[in-house]
Amino acid sequence: MRKYALFLGIIFMFGGFVVSSAQKIGVVDSDFILKSLPEYKEADERFNKQIKYWQMQLDSLQSNYNKKKELFENERILLVGEQLKTREKEVADLEKKVQTHLREKFTAQGEINTFRAKVQPFQEKVWNAIRTIAEKNDLGIILDRSSDSSVLFTDKRYDYTKLVLDLLMRDNPKNGEKDKEKEKNNPKKNKK
Repeated sequence: MRKYALFLGIIFMFGGFVVSSAQKIGVVDSDFILKSLPEYKEADERFNKQIKYWQMQLDSLQSNYNKKKELFENERILLVGEQLKTREKEVADLEKKVQTHLREKFTAQGEINTFRAKVQPFQEKVWNAIRTIAEKNDLGIILDRSSDSSVLFTDKRYDYTKLVLDLLMRDNPKNGEKDKEKEKNNPKKNKK
């Protein structure tokens, strides 16, 4: 009987230790937070417009290359000497243009990283705000609802998205000024 009581005592002590060291978990929606920051939205829109423009250029170059190559392949039998070399060079030059455009715009060393760098400071601000909220609320783990972490349900008391957003808005005086301007320009709120 004493062994049984000792065993139960050890289990309760161990169980109490596990419960007392349990991690608090919080959830945030980083996409919602980022999209709520006007500066991020502007930078992200410029980034996306630039990518679409580069993609249109690439599609045009690729289409032109494909047409020239197909035409060249169809007429290859009829071409001789200098004509053949000229057409081969035209197709090869177009292929080089496509590859150069891809390399200059879309690779790791391309211009796309320059535009990503303009968005990155906003992401770092959000991550720092999340870290601050986690430290203030003694959270051991924070999950991002917008990522692929498969958060299926979150009780509102564990959702720290608004706290992070409030911290960011409070730290950024430009956002506060914009909110005041919206209130002044909104006649419905001024009538109350």
